[in-house]
Amino acid sequence: MRLRSKAFLISTGILLLAVLAGIVIGGIASATASDPKVAAVGTAQAAADRATGLVVRHVDSVAEARSLVKKGTVDAALVPSTKTPLGYEVIGDSSPPEAVIAKLSISPPVTLLDPPSQNGLLTYLVALGFGLVFFVSSITFGSTIAQSVIEEKQTRVVEILMTAIPVRALLAGKVLGNSILAFAQIAAIAVLTVGGLLITGQTSVIGLIGPALIWFVVFFALGFVLLAALFSAAASLVSRQEDAASVTTPLTMLVMVPYLLVILFNDNALVLGIMSYVPFSAPVGMPMRIFLGTAQWWEPILSLVILLVSTLLVIILGARIYSNSLLRMGGRVKLKEALAR
Repeated sequence: MRLRSKAFLISTGILLLAVLAGIVIGGIASATASDPKVAAVGTAQAAADRATGLVVRHVDSVAEARSLVKKGTVDAALVPSTKTPLGYEVIGDSSPPEAVIAKLSISPPVTLLDPPSQNGLLTYLVALGFGLVFFVSSITFGSTIAQSVIEEKQTRVVEILMTAIPVRALLAGKVLGNSILAFAQIAAIAVLTVGGLLITGQTSVIGLIGPALIWFVVFFALGFVLLAALFSAAASLVSRQEDAASVTTPLTMLVMVPYLLVILFNDNALVLGIMSYVPFSAPVGMPMRIFLGTAQWWEPILSLVILLVSTLLVIILGARIYSNSLLRMGGRVKLKEALAR
């Protein structure tokens, strides 16, 4: 039913289009990036010609150079001047032409003791992508599971279902069904990302994010099963949709915290190291460390084993809560009662 839902298909289509649009826009921006243009007059022409990364237009007068700057034809003008030892000055329009000044400046060589392994902007975008996709998919499908469980209790349809199939089979159907849909959505995003980068000629980016993207899909598949079991168990504690927020809010916070941490601390080795071994944040933390190149070869495997064991334990506890709470109508079932044998 979820797969045939128009709302699901439309939202998935919008998400895929947004990912594709981001890739295409990034490709166009990188392809159309051009060097700053300058108009050079007289003796200032030599300085402009010596600078690398400038498109120089030789003009005959200062007035002509000023006119080109005013019209926006060039970013700045270099004109002779006796005010400075350099023998020329830079003329801009409404603000200092920083790009031109940077090209003209002579910077001393710089040695970094701890150079970053990746570009800062790319690191932030990858962190934002991993965190946002995990957060949105988990909340969307988790809420769907919770609403389904509560609706079945509220309408007493669950009593009919339980006469036909075991309770654990009902739980397994909800968890596996939604997990497959969520995994398919994430896999489609990953394929579209790689395809979009190939089409736009950004092959170097694929080499950087490819391994991390593959691990993200693997970790997401296990991590979502864990969250799906928790959402199902939590929703079985209440019998009305109005009470859903009281039991699902803690789970929403569990998903939101990794999202915020990976954005705020995307280059912090300590925070990412802790996140990569905590089951709720490992699907985001470990792929980020793989992207940054700070994870040893065995660390993703260890983190995946921890996540797998945690998922199995949560499924066992969730199944007990689900079984003990599903037929209890009325007020909210206490967690202690739901865990009792």
